[in-house]
Amino acid sequence: MKKILLIALVGLMAASFAFAGGDSEAADDGIFKMAAIFQTSIEEPWDGAIHEAALKVADEMGISYEFAENVKAADFAKVVREYSERGFDLIVGDAFLAGEEPARAVAKDYPDVAYAFGSEFGIQAPNFSVFDNWIHEPAYLSGIIAGMMTDTDVLGVVAAIPIPEVNRLVGAFKAGALSVNPNVKVKVAMIGSWFDPPKAKEAAVAMIESGADFLYAERFGVFEAAKEAGIYAFGNMSDQNALAPDVVLTSCIWDMYPIIKYSVESVQNGTWKEQNLKDWSMMAAGGSRLAPYHGLESKIPADVKAKVAELQKQILAGSFVVPVIESPTVSD
Repeated sequence: MKKILLIALVGLMAASFAFAGGDSEAADDGIFKMAAIFQTSIEEPWDGAIHEAALKVADEMGISYEFAENVKAADFAKVVREYSERGFDLIVGDAFLAGEEPARAVAKDYPDVAYAFGSEFGIQAPNFSVFDNWIHEPAYLSGIIAGMMTDTDVLGVVAAIPIPEVNRLVGAFKAGALSVNPNVKVKVAMIGSWFDPPKAKEAAVAMIESGADFLYAERFGVFEAAKEAGIYAFGNMSDQNALAPDVVLTSCIWDMYPIIKYSVESVQNGTWKEQNLKDWSMMAAGGSRLAPYHGLESKIPADVKAKVAELQKQILAGSFVVPVIESPTVSD
């Protein structure tokens, strides 16, 4: 029977561990062990995408998987070190901002452990690889939908923090909209947090009051405002249609499965080395895609769907390259 070990550490790192689906002797049973360390709850889309992929790979490949969520900055190094000391083969997670320095410092002490962390910085020899969510391609396609369907020529994006990975999505969405509608204006709001639904909703309401009739929900909280206003929105990171079936036209999906699977296989076959895992996040590798339209497909005009489908083929074939815009997008 395939064996998956799960740990959820909420808040501060606990001295003892609670297991589900396995036992605490996994360190000695010869099973490949993977751990994930998250700064937020796994309900947050970015960390949730990593977690879902890790669960899938663990099930398919019969490996052990544990995770720690809501790990604060003061505890990050301690959690990374504990997993390293316990003999985990691969440790993945979210190192952006507060986790960056601690993760890299601990990795230097364990050169035989493989680390793959979400990071805006470069790789670190000999064992620290980095990844990011490169979903600017589906974000561009979402912009095309919004640009072709808007009645007001005003669109909105509610996002987290103006770092390159977030800026890429905002920039691509706006570029996609402008490519089909040069009259479009895009309102941009950064809420200064990775997870603050009330603040995101507040920003969305302000955009709607300014005329926005399509919203890109880079953060949670936007759908509630869209529901109340009767307008459409685009989900981010995962297929979020189920959260608001009458509102979410489609979503920009980040699928971490190719990155996690490749990482596990590389460690298992002895070829692991520090590298940027960017390519496995692209649409061509299956690392990102546009979600189905679900029950709202009939609301999207045929010419819009055709335009998106054709451009998607070009992106997959490499004949069209979506621009990478990492500078902050100024709100119109």
